[in-house]
Amino acid sequence: MISNKIDKIELGFLQFEDYMVLKDVMVAAYSTMPEAYWKEHHIKTLLDKFPEGQVVVKVNGQIAGCALSIIVQYDKFDDNHTYRQITGDYTFNTHTNEGDVLYGIDVFIKPEFRGLRLGRRLYDYRKELCEKLNLRGIAFGGRIPNYHEYAKELSPKEYIDKVRTKEINDPVLNFQISNDFHPTRIIKGYLEGDEASNEFAVLLEWDNIYYEKAAEKVVAKKTVVRLGLIQWQMRRYNDVDSLMQQAEFFIDAVSGYRSDFALFPEFFNAPLMAKNNHLSEADAIRELAKHTEEITQRFSDFSISYNINIIAGSMPELRDGKLYNVGYLCKRDGSVERYEKIHVTPDEAKVWGMQGGKDLKVFDTDCGKIGILICYDSEFPELSRLLAEDGMDILFVPFLTDTQNGYSRVRNCAQARAIENECYVAIAGSVGNLPNVHNMDIQFAQSMVFTPCDFAFPTNGIKAEATPNTEMILIADVDIDLLRELHQFGSVRNLKDRRTDLFELKKKG
Repeated sequence: MISNKIDKIELGFLQFEDYMVLKDVMVAAYSTMPEAYWKEHHIKTLLDKFPEGQVVVKVNGQIAGCALSIIVQYDKFDDNHTYRQITGDYTFNTHTNEGDVLYGIDVFIKPEFRGLRLGRRLYDYRKELCEKLNLRGIAFGGRIPNYHEYAKELSPKEYIDKVRTKEINDPVLNFQISNDFHPTRIIKGYLEGDEASNEFAVLLEWDNIYYEKAAEKVVAKKTVVRLGLIQWQMRRYNDVDSLMQQAEFFIDAVSGYRSDFALFPEFFNAPLMAKNNHLSEADAIRELAKHTEEITQRFSDFSISYNINIIAGSMPELRDGKLYNVGYLCKRDGSVERYEKIHVTPDEAKVWGMQGGKDLKVFDTDCGKIGILICYDSEFPELSRLLAEDGMDILFVPFLTDTQNGYSRVRNCAQARAIENECYVAIAGSVGNLPNVHNMDIQFAQSMVFTPCDFAFPTNGIKAEATPNTEMILIADVDIDLLRELHQFGSVRNLKDRRTDLFELKKKG
C-alpha cells in the first residue's frame, strides 16, 4: 500500500536498468492479462529508437506508471490498422523520426497509485512532446474493457455513445475523453486476446493546434498581427491626387508602426462627388465609380512600397451596367483581390440603384486567413459564420454610418461576430460631414477592434477603441495563437459546440 504521505511526484525518462521494477508495475497493472507485459528486448528497442518517448512517473522515488510511444508516418496505415501492424509486429520498426504523428503504444499505472491523476501527467507530457517535435497530433487505440458486459445488447458505437452521455461508466474511455482526445472510429480486431473489449478498440486522436506544416516557400509565418485602422475625416478634395495624398499620409503613419494591415472605411472617396452635385444622386455616384480603377491601382502601389496589406474600404463600381459596392484587398506581394457588399441598404438601392453582390470568400494573406464584410453585411450572422467555417481568423468591417443608431447596429453586431465565430473583428468608419455632397451629409464613427470573451482576452471583448468622431489612427496587436487555444480549450466553444446534427449552413451554387 502507498504511504499516506506523498513527498514527491516526478516525471523522468525510462532507463533500461529499471526493467525489473517496470515489469512488476506492468504485471500489477494488467492483472486480467498477466502475460501481456513487455519483455526486455521490447523496452530496449524502444529506448534505442526513441528514448524521449518513453517516460515514467515516480511517487516518492518509486515507479508508479509509464507511457511508451513511437513516431509514425500516419498516412501509411489504414484507419482500420491493428496494434500488431502499427508496432511492426512488435518490432517498432514502424518508428521514424520523419513521421508526423506520435502514436501511443501503452500507458499503465500501478493499481495502488491510481486516483492520483498520474495518467494525466503522462498524457500532458505526450502533448508537450508532440508540440516540441512539431508533430500534427497524437493517436492510439483505446481499449474498452467494460464492453464485454454490454456486447450482447449494444454495438460498439452504441456503447461509446452511452459512455459519452454518462449512461455507462467506462473509466478508461472517460479518462481519455476528459484529456481532450476525441474518438474518430471503431477498430475491430485491434488487440489480439483482448477479450474484455471483444478485441474492439476506439481510435482516439489529439490535434496539435501549433503544428506547422513544412513550408515549400520561404515565408515568415506571423502569429502576432498588427492592425492599423484609419478613422477617416470627410473633407473636400479637389481631385483624386489630393484624396490619395491624404490616404498615403495615413498609410505611411500605420506602416511606420510596422502594421500588417491598413483598413480604410466604406466610401472614403465620397468627397469626390462634390463637383457632381448638379447631377442626380444616382448619376453622381456613377461618376465617382469612374475613379475606382485608378484608386485601386494606387493602393496596390502603396501596399508594395510601404510593405503593408491595404483593405481599401469600399468604392462604387460599374460592371455590365450595374452598380456595386466593392472593395479591394491590395497585398504587399503585389496581388489584388476583390470583395463585394452582399446586402445593400434600402437607401443604397433606392437612391443610387445599387445591386447586391454574390461573391463571399476568405482571403489567404501572409498573416493568415481573413474575411471582409462591408458595413451592413456585418449585421447578417450567416455571412461571417460561413467565413469562420473556411478558417477566418480576422474579420475586417469597413463601414459608413450617419447616425449613432446606425453605428450602434454595426458596432454591436461586429462584437457579436467576434464572440460567436471566435475571431478578431476590426471596424473602421468615417467622421465629420460633407455639406456639399447629396446623400452623404453627416458621419458618425468610432473605430474598434473586438476579441472573443474568454480568459486570454479583455473581459469586455474590446482590444482597442478610437476616440469617437475624431480623425485618427488606431493600432492594435492580435495574437492568432490565442484563437487556436480558444478553439481547443475555451471555457465555451461556440464553433465546436454547434448542433450540426440539428441544423446546417451552406452557400448555394
